[in-house]
Amino acid sequence: MKTPLPVRSIFVTDETKYDIVSGASFFDINNPTLSSIGAGQGSRRFVVLDKNIKNFQPEIASYFNHFGIETRIELFEPGEENKSLSSMTSLLEKLDTFPIRRRDEPVIAIGGGVLTDVVAFVASVYRRGVPHIKIPTTLMGYVDAAIGIKCGINFNGNKNRIGAFEPPLSVLLDRSFLKTLPHRHIMNGLGEIIKLAVILDAELFEWLEKDGISCVNNNFQSAAGDAILERSIDLMINELAPNLHENNLARTVDFGHTFSLAYEMAPGHDVLHGEAVLMDIILSVFLANVRGSLSEGNVSRILTLIAGLPYHLPSIQEVTPAVLWHSIIERACHRNGLQRIPLPSGIGQCIFANDITPDELNKAHLCFKKWMYRYENTYERRCVGTG
Repeated sequence: MKTPLPVRSIFVTDETKYDIVSGASFFDINNPTLSSIGAGQGSRRFVVLDKNIKNFQPEIASYFNHFGIETRIELFEPGEENKSLSSMTSLLEKLDTFPIRRRDEPVIAIGGGVLTDVVAFVASVYRRGVPHIKIPTTLMGYVDAAIGIKCGINFNGNKNRIGAFEPPLSVLLDRSFLKTLPHRHIMNGLGEIIKLAVILDAELFEWLEKDGISCVNNNFQSAAGDAILERSIDLMINELAPNLHENNLARTVDFGHTFSLAYEMAPGHDVLHGEAVLMDIILSVFLANVRGSLSEGNVSRILTLIAGLPYHLPSIQEVTPAVLWHSIIERACHRNGLQRIPLPSGIGQCIFANDITPDELNKAHLCFKKWMYRYENTYERRCVGTG
């Protein structure tokens, strides 16, 4: 009789912990917050800085020089097209020529969501993992991309196809970066805030109805803007923290991320992530209504909020019902065989659908097309009226 081979189990008990710090003037020599994360005098930092804010480069260099920390600052070209294997490899090559210690000389990512995603992925694979710090400078990064631990790059025409879960040492949030953010990128990040309001928080939705336009106009540099940002971050943390590694694949924060991939990756179109998320939200609202889970009144309220904000959403004829159905199939693969599509059942309320049919999707898409046609005409009239 053969002796059974032994089975040995390993239980990983490492805790994931990192700080999300709201503050200001992190490059001011009188503020030691950034320099105190990791080793101090005589150490090194590899810094990746968004080219859009390259004017901060001398200030960053002077800051670390004040604390006796040697830096190498690499400029990174933002944009979804640079969320790529070649961009990642380029950063790895540069990092490898500036040796850093493996545990106490963190890589620092300063920029938008694309940059923080790529740099975090670089940190996850270099020497099988080195620490990193994220300092988001866009609204998308501030409320979404920099908050969680997912990182990665696009691959083979697919968004975020290669990636990892890599927690940062710290995330430093400074709202003043948003002061000079271009209007389109304010609207880009707002798409993620609308997502949270529609699917999770009726009160946040009311705040957007009341103060959304004024917050857009002042780039969230007001008490109302601060309240909306802080509430959004708290919602993200509350949703992500119990499920950081996505052991549960039914995720409320995946609302707006089933069909958005089709819009964002459509060839020949310049669509930002938050714009694609918003188009997904509109389609999903109609889909929820077609299925009977969202009332006409709530549909009207959500679409009225969106129509009242200064978006310019593109019309993408190539994203047909067949393309959208392919997105469902692809997301079901990503979600381990089930659709797990989050849909609103009310303002701030979520259900998950696993049995959406092509016929339901076709009906929702027809409603979406009709609404987008009216929206585009209204947008054109607004432009003529203000021209």
